[in-house]
Amino acid sequence: MPSNTPRRGLDFDALLPALARRAFLPPLESYVARDGSALGYRRYGRDAGVDLILVHGSGSHSAYLAPLAEALVAARSANVYTPDLRGHGASPARRGDIDYIDQLEDDLADLIAHIASRDGAGRKLVVAGHSSGGGLALRFAGGRHGRLADATLLLAPYLGHAAPTVRRHSGGWARPNLARIIPIALLNGLGIRRFNGATVIGFDMPEAYRDGTETLAYSYRLMTGYAPRDYDSDLAAISQPLLVLVGAEDEAFLAGAFTPTVTAAAPHASVRVVAGTGHLGLVSSPATGDTAAAWIRGL
Repeated sequence: MPSNTPRRGLDFDALLPALARRAFLPPLESYVARDGSALGYRRYGRDAGVDLILVHGSGSHSAYLAPLAEALVAARSANVYTPDLRGHGASPARRGDIDYIDQLEDDLADLIAHIASRDGAGRKLVVAGHSSGGGLALRFAGGRHGRLADATLLLAPYLGHAAPTVRRHSGGWARPNLARIIPIALLNGLGIRRFNGATVIGFDMPEAYRDGTETLAYSYRLMTGYAPRDYDSDLAAISQPLLVLVGAEDEAFLAGAFTPTVTAAAPHASVRVVAGTGHLGLVSSPATGDTAAAWIRGL
């Protein structure tokens, strides 16, 4: 049986291919969300018949997703949009916080509307995400906006702290403050949300990989809105095609637990383990790009 003991932490060296591409990133564009906020995203490609929104993981922003976005465009499988989620990126209005728990879902729905209004409707739309971004993509697919997507792609998705796929503290990456999380959650159950802006979780990013654009602490409402409501019910709500990819050497999650966990709630889902790949390396692995591109072409 795989051990639930944290490993040495995430392999940030796996981000080096993305860091090497930063000088060549598409410029940030913006769209206006329903509250009037201008939110940023990067666009890769424009000629494919599928649009794919690819959501970054916790603590970071869209830049590290460049290798996968470029691979999908090179394969002519999708036009890729990588948003900097609210509360993240180079200069967010309030770093590490949002206004209400479901706001990230609403922001994704507004981005979808923006893409359709600018580029025209008619393309298939895939919502994808890596790590916590995968948790948000799952939350979106299982929520009130889920029918806006024609398919869902989850890359090493965070399914929630109680999911059998998660190592303790995500392999040392996350530092949750349970003394705050538990009472705030109980108050939310009573309809009391005045403490939802309190900081409740931090992330362990090495100093060498910080440049001032990282987001190393989240409020309760951002932490909650970035994860599935309940992975079983969110998975069960998805009738569209669903692909889950995870690296065999994932340091944060237990790769072997994904197939039974996901297919128990979503029997139609396809779950594949990418050999020789860890948590962060999954988004720059050629095998990930090839597998995802083939799946998208088959939609």
